[in-house]
Amino acid sequence: MTEPGNFERHCLLPRTPFPASAESRKPRLKKGQEFPILEKQNWLIHLHYIRKDYEACKAVIKEQLQETQGLCEYAIYVQALIFRLEGNIQESLELFQTCAVLSPQCADNLKQVARSLFLLGKHKAATEVYNEAAKLNQKDWEICHNLGVCYIYLKQFSKAQEQLHNALHLNRHDLTYIMLGKIHLLEGDLDKAIEIYKKAVEFSPENTELLTTLGLLYLQLGIYQKAFEHLGNALTYDPTNYKAILAAGSMMQTHGDFDVALTKYRVVACAVPESPPLWNNIGMCFFGKKKYVAAISCLKRANYLAPFDWKILYNLGLVHLTMQQYASAFHFLSAAINLQPKMGELYMLLAVALTNLEDPENAKRAYAEAVRLDKCNPLVNLNYAVLLYNQGEKKGALAQYQEMEKKVNLLKDSSSLEFDSEMVEMAQKLGAALQVGEALVWTKPVKDTKSKHRTTSASKAGGFQQPLGSNQALGQAMSSAAAHRKLPSGAGGVSQLSKPPSLPLEPEPTTEAHPTEASAQIREK
Repeated sequence: MTEPGNFERHCLLPRTPFPASAESRKPRLKKGQEFPILEKQNWLIHLHYIRKDYEACKAVIKEQLQETQGLCEYAIYVQALIFRLEGNIQESLELFQTCAVLSPQCADNLKQVARSLFLLGKHKAATEVYNEAAKLNQKDWEICHNLGVCYIYLKQFSKAQEQLHNALHLNRHDLTYIMLGKIHLLEGDLDKAIEIYKKAVEFSPENTELLTTLGLLYLQLGIYQKAFEHLGNALTYDPTNYKAILAAGSMMQTHGDFDVALTKYRVVACAVPESPPLWNNIGMCFFGKKKYVAAISCLKRANYLAPFDWKILYNLGLVHLTMQQYASAFHFLSAAINLQPKMGELYMLLAVALTNLEDPENAKRAYAEAVRLDKCNPLVNLNYAVLLYNQGEKKGALAQYQEMEKKVNLLKDSSSLEFDSEMVEMAQKLGAALQVGEALVWTKPVKDTKSKHRTTSASKAGGFQQPLGSNQALGQAMSSAAAHRKLPSGAGGVSQLSKPPSLPLEPEPTTEAHPTEASAQIREK
């Protein structure tokens, strides 16, 4: 039996040590200095930005810029985008310029610099920057498109067309077609504008804004069948498209279906109750129904909503003339002339008002200006001849009567236009009074419900011209055809951490814009 002491001695025998490894004998290296990673929080910045959590985004951007000593390009870029969204355009411009310095070969930075310059109204500077960006990326349709928009503002339409055609060659977009059509409208070439919009509709047949615009252009040219076809297609795709409904109501109003037109306008009023063209057309519907007080009420509401629209002022003057309220007519017609000084009919109506206000001298001046500006309307010369005859100036009255005959013959040869019966009657009476006989050849008189304008002899020279607002006020309802908003291709996801793209400049989507007016704005994220 083993003794306890011996057992303890046996257990406590020393063990043979193992040799130490070579690695453990190597001296441990010191940890190297950590350099800041400029992009380590870009993913979080991007996440907050696309979620529109701008306050959290700005907090992360501030932290990132502090860590990187202001050298993180992506953080500066997104900060500039947020500034622009908040309306601080100048601050955003400065930050984008900083991005361009940090990365001078990046076309996106230059595009954003140019966009900020555009928003500040510096269109010439914007074109210079866009041209620099084009040198870095010649296949970018947005650069060509935006250059075209800038040239439109600089009124360099030939350069604008060239750039927009280049954009269409690189990539076809609704917005580029729209801006190209606007150039032709600004130049007064409706036929070319229609061709452009037809190509746009072929490319994007379900775009209701394009269909409505094309329908309204056909309506302005009096091509009612095609206008009805395109407006009908627009309503098929979008039954609540108030612009197409307004245009359809205007077509009915043109053909005298005032009650049906008012029914259409009631639908539009629910969608856009503050639309000046809507109330203008409603007023002229009441005028056609001879409800003059209601007409004036609606027209004054339209005038309140659009005080610088000369067509509404024209219509107000016309209605007040019909109600024999000559002082009010003079007020509205004078305002319309200030806005549209080259329209002869306005001066003629002003002369009628002055005649009834017993101011024949100023009435003569107004008639003389009307004759100088209007080379087609025989009613101008007829009214002027009546005034001169009643003032005892038979020689001048005869000259105006003969000028009226020339215009009538030209109109008869060029169209099948039928003249108002009261105009024919007045012309025959004046011819007899001037001893030139009653052999003037007229078309068959027809009854007309158009407006009548009083002359100094208290007789009525009928409404040869149609009151603006019944059919021609469709120009006001003409939309500038806002772009069908599509997401741009190539917008990076979170994993790619690409910059939010610079999107093309686009026209302003207002329903009150006349088709010959072009405007543009920036599409924001």
